Amino acid sequence: MGPKTDSKNLLECVYHWEKNAPDKVYFTQPMGGGDANIKTWTWKEAMDEARRMAAYLKSLDLPDRSHIALCSKNCAYWIIADLAIWMAGHVSIPIFPILTADIVQYTLEHSDSRLLFVGKLDPVWDEMKKGVPTDMPQIAFPLAPENDHTQWDDIIAKHEPLMEPVERTPEETATIIYTSGSTGKPKGAMMSFEAMHKSAQGICESLKTHTDERILSYLPLSHSMERWVVGAHSLYAGFHLFFAESLDTFLQDLQRARPTLFISVPRLWLKFQLGVFQKLPPKKLDRLLKIPILSGIVKKKILTQLGLNHVRFAGSGSAPIPKEVIEWYRNLGLELLEAYGMTENMAYSHCNKPGQVRPGYVGAPWPGVEHRISEDGEVLVKSPGNMTGYYKMPEKTAEEFTEDGFFKTGDQGEIDEMGRLKITGRVKELFKTSKGKYVAPVPIENQINNHPRVEACCVTGSGQPQPYAVVMLSEEAREALTQAGGREAIEGELTEFLERTNGALPHHERLAFLAVAQDEWLPENGFLTPTMKLKRSRLENTYNEMADSWYAEKKADCLAGIAGIL
Repeated sequence: MGPKTDSKNLLECVYHWEKNAPDKVYFTQPMGGGDANIKTWTWKEAMDEARRMAAYLKSLDLPDRSHIALCSKNCAYWIIADLAIWMAGHVSIPIFPILTADIVQYTLEHSDSRLLFVGKLDPVWDEMKKGVPTDMPQIAFPLAPENDHTQWDDIIAKHEPLMEPVERTPEETATIIYTSGSTGKPKGAMMSFEAMHKSAQGICESLKTHTDERILSYLPLSHSMERWVVGAHSLYAGFHLFFAESLDTFLQDLQRARPTLFISVPRLWLKFQLGVFQKLPPKKLDRLLKIPILSGIVKKKILTQLGLNHVRFAGSGSAPIPKEVIEWYRNLGLELLEAYGMTENMAYSHCNKPGQVRPGYVGAPWPGVEHRISEDGEVLVKSPGNMTGYYKMPEKTAEEFTEDGFFKTGDQGEIDEMGRLKITGRVKELFKTSKGKYVAPVPIENQINNHPRVEACCVTGSGQPQPYAVVMLSEEAREALTQAGGREAIEGELTEFLERTNGALPHHERLAFLAVAQDEWLPENGFLTPTMKLKRSRLENTYNEMADSWYAEKKADCLAGIAGIL
């Protein structure tokens, strides 16, 4: 049985599955304690809870199209609450589950949210909740930290299902997704029911996904990529969603789900690769993969241990991924499809197609998407998933669109003869050295991220004679620093690697040195956005203060070496 192809919005899709596949399992949710405590919902059970919660929201007599916020890590209740908000005639406002208190306060106030669902959250919530207005009503999911809010289960028990949900039109706002804030305060992208529906329909038809797919949901549902590929896509195609319990149980969660679809971000693909290298050093693995019979056994074993041996489509998005990493996974038998999109177009923009992958390119447009390159090299995209605008920011909205409706992505790029897009840098991330030369940091960072000791890298150096890089080492490398001879060995490896990297770069882009950060870059400490992108302003403000002394120490315009471990 396929999706309701004549549907106008995702709610109509949900009613279709509720009626035609009531006993099919939609959610599998760990409730704490691993395999011993797993809860499932069929479509009928999920919709029963959604209808009961919608009835409660209707009983509050909020003005039509009120804004209701959701702050939780991924779980079944997140999607049920989202559906309930829509069915009651309101608009959902996702809040990232890892933010500072001031951004929580800003988002809730800017979005005019009237109520907050509080869900599955880490201890960081103790700090985050200081940003919640004291008079804001709150409803707690069963997985929420200890609280005295109105409880989800109590509401479900006391209310009959809402049998006549509010009719929602395609052009209405369904949700407002706030940007991750990598370039300043978050902006609220207003997404219509039509944008969410067409984006889900497009990926389903393009990848030929169906009700028997399985996917593990663990990237933030508050971000457009997971909200589209996992949330909206599953509502349209009717497949099974599994949720992760925690970082510590991630491999167990993956193996429980045995996903047929799997998406991740470059940092996690690199972590998976580093985990393999810890057990099988790259040179030894390369030798094994060249032995005909043994090669297939090794590949299958690695993918099975990663929990990815059933995957039909694997995707990477949110940030650039080194082409060498894509080739490495392909060599294991996993065709990793890099995709590209933005909050402002529901992440529905570009993706490599099976059999047409060109490493280094983010692929061709999804169905219905148009693209072109502006005269100054900027990528312009007109997508069915384009937002209707930024909430309460009409002037900013007008700035970001061309007169004929193309969104100005802020990325620089080029298009090949097959219509595949290559991102060459960010318009706003280019910086100028003291010699007047412009440097695009992202391509250089991609090369450095290929080193097995490096987990993340930031290239900077505005106003300096040459750029430099700050790197965060992998967990294994950080441990090696504490061992006898470890520091010297790592410095030697990185120095040799830097010399090779510089040899392939134009003179003005060659790095003066690498600095090795002692800090671990995390969303919790503000070095990364919640979607694992670099917060360049925070990184540059932290390390640029030390840059002058590093340059003086090197006493040369371009000398490959290690500035020091901070």
